[in-house]
Amino acid sequence: MADIFVSYARSDRARVAPLVAAIEAKGWSVWWDPEIAAGQQFDDQIDAELQAASAVLVVWTPTSVASRWVRGEARDAAERGILVPVRFEDARLPIDVRAIQTTDLDKWGEDPTSAPFQDLLRSLGSVIKRQRASAASTPSAPAAAVSRVAICVLPFANMSGDQEQEYFSDGITEDIITDLSKVSALSVVSRNSAFMYKGKHVDVPKLARELKVGYVLEGSVRKAGGRVRITAQLVDGSSNDHLWAERYDRDLNDIFALQSEISEAIVKALKLKLLPEEKKAIEQRGTDNVEAYNLYLLARQSYITGHEADVRRVEAIIRLCNRAIEIDPKYSRAWALMAIGQMTLRFVHGRRGDDGLVPAERALALDANLAEAHAVKARILAQHGRHDEAAAEIEVALRLDPESYEVNRAAAYLRFRQQRLDEAVRYYEKAMALMETDLNSSSMLLTCYTALGNSQSARRVAQITLSRSEKILAQDPNNGTAMAYGAVALAALGEAERAKDWIDRALLIDPDNMNARYNFACSMTTYLNDPDSALKLLGPVFETLAIGFLNHAKADPDLDPLRGDPRFKAMVAAAETRLAAANDAGSATGS
Repeated sequence: MADIFVSYARSDRARVAPLVAAIEAKGWSVWWDPEIAAGQQFDDQIDAELQAASAVLVVWTPTSVASRWVRGEARDAAERGILVPVRFEDARLPIDVRAIQTTDLDKWGEDPTSAPFQDLLRSLGSVIKRQRASAASTPSAPAAAVSRVAICVLPFANMSGDQEQEYFSDGITEDIITDLSKVSALSVVSRNSAFMYKGKHVDVPKLARELKVGYVLEGSVRKAGGRVRITAQLVDGSSNDHLWAERYDRDLNDIFALQSEISEAIVKALKLKLLPEEKKAIEQRGTDNVEAYNLYLLARQSYITGHEADVRRVEAIIRLCNRAIEIDPKYSRAWALMAIGQMTLRFVHGRRGDDGLVPAERALALDANLAEAHAVKARILAQHGRHDEAAAEIEVALRLDPESYEVNRAAAYLRFRQQRLDEAVRYYEKAMALMETDLNSSSMLLTCYTALGNSQSARRVAQITLSRSEKILAQDPNNGTAMAYGAVALAALGEAERAKDWIDRALLIDPDNMNARYNFACSMTTYLNDPDSALKLLGPVFETLAIGFLNHAKADPDLDPLRGDPRFKAMVAAAETRLAAANDAGSATGS
């Protein structure tokens, strides 16, 4: 067995070979290019070497991050504390290992004396030394004795016979993932990794190997009228045997108790201990009212599947949250989501009225540890120019819940407005990975990577944006916002004619979609080299845009080629004059 196990994509072999040679020259043994003897099982041999290694070197590249095998090996090593990751080409790291220090090797130049390679040697040496010391002090203690039980909660299938009920089954799944994550004896696969399998036929043993989990929970939800039926089964990932299965047929008002019951049954089936504080945490739902909970799930589904430019969705979010807090005034999550809606109406759509600060602060008064409330408050403060306060709020939010979609999107937004694009990238990457329906984050990433000159990452993100746009358009062919993002992605990928076709179709179908016009103008300046068309598209946008949108345009690098053009300067000046006059009028009337 070797000292170091190297996990990498086979297509990266030429890049990995000199790295391995330089490591072996330092005296360590490396297992990386296996030759499996006749009769041996490939998977078994890999697993044996992986478990025996003192350190696992994962080579992240744009290719390897897409490999479930590499991600699974990295996750296993991270849980054992022996992961040493390196990166080429600014590869986007998987969410669950991003907190681990990663060495960038683009500039090592296959030179063993280079600073990046020396950093790598120090990291490997530290891990190997620690592992050997641990093995010497506890020679009889197997590693599995101290490891947590790994489990994946697959998205529960919606069996209600109504596609509109998908939000409810997804909400139940997310809540169970959250509940089980509170159990210290469990290691739960992230929501994003689990939802990759949504709607697909799953081979449980294969999935268990890919995700390096011992158990898989799967089930279904049927909601009709005032009743809910949930089936759930816990499957052993190695044998495919059912360890536990149950069907619950309850009144909808029992949904909270039912979720807790399922989580506690899983812990019991795995013969694990649920600590008193963990049991208490699982039973905390934010509200005891099922109707308020259902309204919140509907509102959040609108938020994560829509876009800020869709004013009707924003208004619906506010109405749903408003009704939820009428039912339960202490529902902090509904207050925080309403704050997002009010902020969007005020600063993106230029509506008079609340800016969202009051509901954000109400949410925090009810739950000071609600990360999403700190995040939206940070965005609102930034809109008012209170940047130091905004920075403090977003740091609190990131500390409370670094895996929150809303928190990462807000952090990325603030960094982008500050033109700290290298930092914005990190948070937009995470937001994009956390929510498979998020077009905004992937499009913003494309802008950031293009401005930073990272063409390979820009191309990767453009492909993701196009794929997501096409999925939406398959369901809703007249979605102008999806066409806008897709057109930008096509332009970035060099498909100019197809991009122009999408632009023409979108302008015909949805001519008043100002967000689409703005994105089309960005593609004209950045990728299609047509500033005159861009300025024509921007004319109606600047005549109507709100202050938040204007501030975005001022910071957007996609529009940099236009900033010296007198026509663009005149548009900006006219918008500033219009908004200042509107603000003065509003102040005079007290609105």
